[in-house]
Amino acid sequence: MTGTLRAGIIPVTPFQQNCTLIWDDATKVGAVVDPGGDLDRIEAAIKDQGITIEKILLTHGHIDHAGGAAELKERLGGVPIEGPHPADRFLLDKLPETGAGYGIAGARAVTPDRWLDEGDQVTVSGLTFDILHAPGHSPGSVVFMSRDERLALVGDVVFQGSVGRTDLPGGNHEQLIRAILEKVLPLGDDVAFIPGHGPTGTLGQERQSNPFLQG
Repeated sequence: MTGTLRAGIIPVTPFQQNCTLIWDDATKVGAVVDPGGDLDRIEAAIKDQGITIEKILLTHGHIDHAGGAAELKERLGGVPIEGPHPADRFLLDKLPETGAGYGIAGARAVTPDRWLDEGDQVTVSGLTFDILHAPGHSPGSVVFMSRDERLALVGDVVFQGSVGRTDLPGGNHEQLIRAILEKVLPLGDDVAFIPGHGPTGTLGQERQSNPFLQG
């Protein structure tokens, strides 16, 4: 990253999901990406960095990414929730039931203040992220791409050495691989990405060595 954008990862929920704080180091204004749960831990990280959160961003509607969004919105004074794509509405509506099934207490249904689609843009403290609709892991998964900072927040679309699972409701492996090959990898080999689980990486590394993306 070349400018003043900073990012910090907070693993949350039993799934060790990468809730991510992104902020402008000059203004100390930022966003929370995918607050799946463990809200006290997220709020402590916000306080430690001295950040003012202006919005919550969701890459998709699964419980480990969105389960804490409704309550965190309230805790942060009603900041808007942006994303994911409306195709994930059915997942967001069912978060309480899904949470109960996985033993994650307190999950609440989420209605974003703004749904996102291909070609939309989101701003965080004046920094612009382009939106890619990248279905396959879930029907409404989106990628947040900062072309200036060369950083992509990819949710569970692609991981270091792997790709998102597609055996959950609405999943489609062929659709996911097509989205990665046609939309995500063309962003550039130099682009760093923060996935929903596990270590960060670069798109060039995945293009060259990810076994799911070869051939």
